[in-house]
Amino acid sequence: MTGTVGQVRADVEESSRWLAGLVVRTPVLRSPVIDELAGTRVLLKAENLQHGGSYKMRGALRAVGRLAVAGHTGVIAQSTGNHAVAVALAARQHGLAATVVLPVDAASTKVDRARAAGARVVFAGTSVEERVAVANGLSDESGHPVVDAYDHPDVIAGQGTASLELIEDAERAGTPLDALVVPVGGGGGVAGACLAAAGTEVYGVEPVGCDSLARSLAAGVRVPVAPAPTIADGLRPSCVGELPFAIVQDTLCGVVRVDDDEIAAAFRLILTELKVLAEPSGAAGLAGALRLPPAGGSRKASDSDRQRTVGVVLTGGNVEAALVARLMAPRSADLAEEGVAA
Repeated sequence: MTGTVGQVRADVEESSRWLAGLVVRTPVLRSPVIDELAGTRVLLKAENLQHGGSYKMRGALRAVGRLAVAGHTGVIAQSTGNHAVAVALAARQHGLAATVVLPVDAASTKVDRARAAGARVVFAGTSVEERVAVANGLSDESGHPVVDAYDHPDVIAGQGTASLELIEDAERAGTPLDALVVPVGGGGGVAGACLAAAGTEVYGVEPVGCDSLARSLAAGVRVPVAPAPTIADGLRPSCVGELPFAIVQDTLCGVVRVDDDEIAAAFRLILTELKVLAEPSGAAGLAGALRLPPAGGSRKASDSDRQRTVGVVLTGGNVEAALVARLMAPRSADLAEEGVAA
């Protein structure tokens, strides 16, 4: 496989075969309450139940596994958390040393998971540029390759297997997807989805103020942003990756921007209606799905008598307990309504 836009669905299918038995084929969940709110059937791929707590495990295992076969003895990765955890776990599985570079404000849950997997953790600033510089320097010193979170073709194809499984499971259930929604950080996951979803609408979701992909699509070139504060800590890279952007530029149907209130509401829906815990970055996908129009351009006239189906990848579930408590606490408006009702 080359690191170019020459990647195709076959790369994702090959990765799926390679990963069989190494990753969990996570369940697809559905809630009548969510369906009613969305005005459509919503199928949610529970990658929060994946090894390592996120779909990043797919791309990490694919990339690290191939490097191990090639004879490398160690790997280096940078991310805001989940990719680093996944690379650390994949390296341990293949007997490789791992060094991960995290921001100084990384969630302690993700730091602890990376260390528990045996990785050396190095902290570097708060921006992706700072982390990349440190990771590249460590690679130069050690000779170990960097497994990039966004711009690595094996990572993109591996992450695309989550979308491929969702598409396959929906077809087997007789509810083929009309649209697929994936949260966007550096863009590797949504690029993999575009590769997997030939003929299906694909939408990305970004937090307001962390919308490099949306701005890049509008400009026709990659546009960096100064990431705004957001509870979706995994969706705040300053710029979409070069390879993901090249893949999605002509295939993505659009990007939905969601704010923290919408992400928090989706987080609560997932926990209360589906009874699973997703991190806000994963819940952003549902927040975006709830904002999609009821019908899309690719729907055929012959399908007018069937309910539209939207798939959502719940990308991860590594979330701080304190944040869960804060997001689930009764809001002042709710308390006021209860007081009126009493």
